[in-house]
Amino acid sequence: MSHTALIPSHRKPRRNASKTALRAGVAGGVLSTIAVAGAAGPAQAEPVTQTIEMPTITAGLSTTVAASAAATQQVALDLETQAHEDAAATSAAKDAKKAKAEAVRKAEAKKKAEAAAAKAKAEAAERASRAAARTTLQTTTTGTSSSGSTTAATTTSYSTHATGSAASIVAFAQAQVGDAYVPGGTGPNSWDCSGLVQAAFRTVGIDLPRVSQSQSTAGTQVSLSNLQPGDILYWGSAGSAYHVGIYVGGGQFVGAQNSSTGVVQRPLSYDMPTGAVRVL
Repeated sequence: MSHTALIPSHRKPRRNASKTALRAGVAGGVLSTIAVAGAAGPAQAEPVTQTIEMPTITAGLSTTVAASAAATQQVALDLETQAHEDAAATSAAKDAKKAKAEAVRKAEAKKKAEAAAAKAKAEAAERASRAAARTTLQTTTTGTSSSGSTTAATTTSYSTHATGSAASIVAFAQAQVGDAYVPGGTGPNSWDCSGLVQAAFRTVGIDLPRVSQSQSTAGTQVSLSNLQPGDILYWGSAGSAYHVGIYVGGGQFVGAQNSSTGVVQRPLSYDMPTGAVRVL
């Protein structure tokens, strides 16, 4: 045995021939590639000049937008129409309410007017009845003898014998007998002295002054011994009289005396006047 037989060999084992050839081929290909790249020199990247067209979507979008705008416009028109209809309904309701209130007011006014007319008619009928009842007047006078004894009462029946305008004035004055006396009263149910005289003459179209002082000079002065129905009697001096009345004939006068007696018919002797004026 050789003395080297037990010494391990340091030689590498031989490689398989096929593996060696494969590795050699790969290496050769890599080297060839590197060589070609080196020979060509460093490559520069060329700029991209191709334009890429994006898909067009505006056609469909415009249709959608148009439809949306049309829908919005229709909604606006509908809202505007509804607003007009609501306003018209509100206005109609207000007009109907106003018309109803006006109709109620007119109905109430008509009712009041009818009531006032009925009242006036009743008062006129009552006054006419009183005037008819006074066609023949009776006067009771009581005198006192010179010895101081009281004489028996006598009753005298008479007619005013007034005609024309005087008859109308007398009839009006007598129809107010029993009405109240109220300072400043001008009727129809309450009077003061000059208000009654003025209203009586107004029935024949004569407009006298309102107060006693002016009425006492409104016509021709006449004596108390020459009185005619329709003459104005006054108390106090002409131009400053404090009371007036109407002579109705038969020695009688009608006047709104005071708040205690109201409108009365009395003989001249009840309160002898100072003077008289004739307007008719």
